[in-house]
Amino acid sequence: MLPEKFEMFRNRLTKVYRHIGKQARRQGITCYRIYDHDLPEFALCIERYGDNLYLAEYKRKFEMAEVEHEAWLEECIVLICDVLQMPVDNVYIKERQRKPGRLGQYQRVATEGANFIEEEAGLKFKVNLSDYLDTGLFLDHRITRGMVREEANGKRVLNLFCYTGSFSVYAAAGGAAEVTSVDLSKTYLQWAEENMRVNDFFDEKKHHYIHADVKQYLDSLAPASFDLVIMDPPTFSNSKRMKDFLDIQRDHAELLNKTLQALAPGGVIYFSTNYRKFELERDLINAADIKDITRATTPFDFEGKLFRYCFKIKK
Repeated sequence: MLPEKFEMFRNRLTKVYRHIGKQARRQGITCYRIYDHDLPEFALCIERYGDNLYLAEYKRKFEMAEVEHEAWLEECIVLICDVLQMPVDNVYIKERQRKPGRLGQYQRVATEGANFIEEEAGLKFKVNLSDYLDTGLFLDHRITRGMVREEANGKRVLNLFCYTGSFSVYAAAGGAAEVTSVDLSKTYLQWAEENMRVNDFFDEKKHHYIHADVKQYLDSLAPASFDLVIMDPPTFSNSKRMKDFLDIQRDHAELLNKTLQALAPGGVIYFSTNYRKFELERDLINAADIKDITRATTPFDFEGKLFRYCFKIKK
């Protein structure tokens, strides 16, 4: 790759880091996204987690030869560390494969165990920068988590497809009467429990961790069981542990209606999806009010680059 291409990358990274880094420091945020595929020749995502960098490489259609790619990546890392003033030893690299078709949400990619405890809004979260494509903390939901925290006091909170339980931690911090976290993965449920423990929120009487298929779990709930629900499902899932596969475009109205049945009057669902072509079927959803809060929940480091939708749905 020509030197002028790397100079373009340096200039772009310097510009965005100056802007985003300043906002992060002003807001006291230490975990944030810096760069995401801004230039086609540099198909990278760069995120900062405290004193470490998480570097994810998107797989492109036209690959370089292996030796050429290694040299390119090495030069990229040196450049990134220079611009961001970060030691090379604090960089963790992942390759994100853009494969055709629909895949599960999470894929294990290594077994290095690079676990760190990072802070967000005064709360602690375990992040893993080596073993999975996702780190354990979805940075794009920073504002949404804050909304849940503000509304959780005295509420019975249900976190569906809970992943590592960051919404559950925020709900507990907001004074929730109880928090129930549901996921099909025992690994992520254990991670959610660890996040509660590291914040001294672990309480067997108030906080519950349910290993279940959300579709079937919703059928087991009595009416008015919860006051506040978070639902951030994968776009598609066909896990062997599920009775049926999940397609969020096909299934969202049914999932939301079942959740609404389990809500007390006046209850709220925060629903989000990463499916880029998603269309909310408002006419099929039995809600009193549906508000698109995508823009209101878009953090500064994702402006113009956030490919997800977020809705606040009231019973």
